[in-house]
Amino acid sequence: MTDFQKYVQRYLDNIPSENWLDEMKKSAEKTVEIYAALTEEQSLFAYADGKWTLKEMLLHLSDTERVFQYRALAFARGEKAELPGFDENGYADNSFGNERTLESLMEEYKTVRKSSQILFETLNPSVLNNIGTANGNPITVETVGKLIIGHNYHHLNIIKERYLPGL
Repeated sequence: MTDFQKYVQRYLDNIPSENWLDEMKKSAEKTVEIYAALTEEQSLFAYADGKWTLKEMLLHLSDTERVFQYRALAFARGEKAELPGFDENGYADNSFGNERTLESLMEEYKTVRKSSQILFETLNPSVLNNIGTANGNPITVETVGKLIIGHNYHHLNIIKERYLPGL
């Protein structure tokens, strides 16, 4: 197993069931449930110096999902060009997420997720095994979709383990 395959597998292992399209909805519901219980002040909490705030974490989920959506769409449509990687910390540093309201970040997250659901629910099953290259690594459309979910669950676990106990 390559390092990239190990990296991907650690996210895929977070998906609780085989029905990944259903898990796309469930992970969104769980994310919204956690964030809906936060105050504006709590959403600015980071569990350590140099770590993202809860607001930045939520915007990171939306940003990453958008990148993954584009990859899935491009590969589903037969894109042959290699797509670039992205620097999640650079995106966070330039997001200004802490200047936004929690409500606006939640609305954006829900909208981005709904867009992902529509994209993956309407893709013809014949394109789910299409392979494209992103950040130097080949990956299928279906795996990109599953990464959206596994990545979301990964961050929910971090929130539960490191953020919520500190609030």
